[in-house]
Amino acid sequence: MEQQDLLRPNHGGQQALPNATASLVLGIISIVATVCYGLGIICGIIALVLSNKDRKLFQSAPELYSASSYSTSNAGRICAIIGTVLSSIYILIILIIFIFIGSMATLGR
Repeated sequence: MEQQDLLRPNHGGQQALPNATASLVLGIISIVATVCYGLGIICGIIALVLSNKDRKLFQSAPELYSASSYSTSNAGRICAIIGTVLSSIYILIILIIFIFIGSMATLGR
């Protein structure tokens, strides 16, 4: 057995989806990084792309991949959606505040 096979759990001959863990980690980072001015959106979009690739891969041949890795990928997708939406709302609020402050500054002249 190769060393790579020892590191990857075997679920009845099924393998894990390649990007499931990465999409989950990036999805969680996108939620945590909501207030980091764009980092949450970037991580969220990357996590969405990775989880969508895994979803297509699983739907093309579900017998090859484990259901647990599919659910991990789905959890990452959900976290990415939440993080992307929260980050977008945060950036919109910041833009509205800057516009409001700018308009108040021009009225004071």
